Amino acid sequence: MLNYIWAFMILIGVVYGAFTGKMAEVTNAALDSAGDAVSLCITMIGVMALWVGLMEIAQKSGLIAKLTRGIQPFISFLFPRIPKRHPAREYIATNLIANVLGLGWACTPAGLKAMEELAKLEEERGTVGYASADVGAEIAGGHGGKSVADGLVDANRRRGKRERIASSEMCTFLILNISSLQLIPVNMIAYRSQYGSVNPAGIIAPAIVATFVSTLTAVVYCKAKDRKPGG
Repeated sequence: MLNYIWAFMILIGVVYGAFTGKMAEVTNAALDSAGDAVSLCITMIGVMALWVGLMEIAQKSGLIAKLTRGIQPFISFLFPRIPKRHPAREYIATNLIANVLGLGWACTPAGLKAMEELAKLEEERGTVGYASADVGAEIAGGHGGKSVADGLVDANRRRGKRERIASSEMCTFLILNISSLQLIPVNMIAYRSQYGSVNPAGIIAPAIVATFVSTLTAVVYCKAKDRKPGG
């Protein structure tokens, strides 16, 4: 959808320039914007290399492992139904830590792995759309006769495809990831520096306040939804 929106906006600009006799200005603006984009990418690559390198050092030194263990009570509070030693907990913790440090690039792989593990957890629980027909048949055969697993298999076959519904843990993780408490907004500092801000780091205090409020709101919302029977 976003590609269509951008394509539509570009088309409108070109058509407008053609009808108003300003195609030269449109062309110059496109070339200047392309140059700015390349310059910004180079700047962001440098910033990304620096912070991802620091993240790697923190991981090798054991700092990330200590922080991960330190926020386990918070993980248990938000995700009480995830088993204590489940791999998803570690990936969720790593993702949250990277987000807090403003390392959006570093948190993405951990976030994807967390979703994969949460999907595996739903498969272990036998949730419709996650449990495969083969697994369901094996479970059913082990218990003999009709069972919940048989029902899952039949439901999947009737649908003709594996429909999946995000679990409560998945929704909570996604909302928490989007709210993203940040102590150091690396991206915004880099953008402000690239575009000539006198004080690029001046965004830190407002960003901490804004993301703290958004994260607090996300936590309250998720816990409130969890308390509802259908949440």
